[in-house]
Amino acid sequence: MQVHEFAQPFAAGRGDVGVLFLHGFTASPWTLRAWAGATAEAGYRVSVPRLPGHGTSWRELEVTDGRDWYAAAERAFVELRGECSTVFVAGLSMGGALALQLAERHADEVAGLVLVNPALVGHPRLTLVPLAQHVIRTVDSVGSSIRKAGVTEHSYPRTPLRAVHAMMRLWADVRARLDLVYCPILLLHSDADDVVPIISKEIVLRQVSSEEITEVALPDSAHVAPLDNDADLIVERTLDFLTEHAVR
Repeated sequence: MQVHEFAQPFAAGRGDVGVLFLHGFTASPWTLRAWAGATAEAGYRVSVPRLPGHGTSWRELEVTDGRDWYAAAERAFVELRGECSTVFVAGLSMGGALALQLAERHADEVAGLVLVNPALVGHPRLTLVPLAQHVIRTVDSVGSSIRKAGVTEHSYPRTPLRAVHAMMRLWADVRARLDLVYCPILLLHSDADDVVPIISKEIVLRQVSSEEITEVALPDSAHVAPLDNDADLIVERTLDFLTEHAVR
């Protein structure tokens, strides 16, 4: 299936410190390209893979699940790890869940996490999804939650419930092993996130074993914050975090 031009994977930079960026559900590398690009310009090697089922058609997303998404994230991590002495992982929404899963399974190799509105639970209405998926194939788009006028993340116009259920299973898998996360974490969260409930952030704070967690509020952004009004703040705090924790 053809991958849209905006959804192509992105890689840049030549530094010995790498940062893997993981996009969210129904989105694509486009969502993180500016954030990753600014990080590369600051002297880091960056990689933004396209997760399976994304950047093509919701029909392809419908037949992928958390195992596919994690496998792609892990492949990109291993490749970046082979090129760099130190690797951080940054993730938005479901990409944040995948970043945490990488830290659970590669605890000795993930130098730190940068999480923007990480998703580990959904709104209560999602409890209907396991049954509803057998009756309703798709619902309206869940993407492009952005305050900034004229900006889109090019998300799918429809959201397949089968894939939503797969994401919910991924969340459960990640939540069950959060105590295995020990690395430093930069946790950025939007005050006006209308997609991921605040309890998701609280689960991270409560269950990881990391001794260092830095919280940063994003006062003027909705869920897709890297494309919203606080994009510069995300870049600034990310670079501060990398500078503090990277071993060059």
